[in-house]
Amino acid sequence: MSAIVELADAITASLNGQTFDPPVTAERSHLPIFDLGKVGDNIQLSIVPRSATVSPASRASNFFDLAIDIGVQKRIDPEAPAQIDALLDLVEQIGDHLRLKRLDTMPEAQWLTSEHEPVLAAEHIERFSVFTSVLTVTYRIAR
Repeated sequence: MSAIVELADAITASLNGQTFDPPVTAERSHLPIFDLGKVGDNIQLSIVPRSATVSPASRASNFFDLAIDIGVQKRIDPEAPAQIDALLDLVEQIGDHLRLKRLDTMPEAQWLTSEHEPVLAAEHIERFSVFTSVLTVTYRIAR
């Protein structure tokens, strides 16, 4: 299995092994494109491989920096800021869970960075009443 798919699976397993408020179930996907009109009242937590960067570590090995997107989507009432606040808190909980920790099913992967962009996709709220936020986490493996 490719390293980036293995990492996406490890992140999915880690998130599904954690209790969040509100509760969520992560699903790994290869296609981050969803019909926003079909996003429902349940939180959709999508784990999608994003990119891989290889750099030299030594004469005989390389660093693989693997980025994974974690997308959070849910239909909301655009006039209810408390709904948006709760979902932003969920994204922060997810980031806190992954930050500076090793993954149980891929302990050789070391957390490097987290980037939260967009924090909130305003156009999705305006056009579809859908909250969308993407947290990108990058892990490093050496081989």
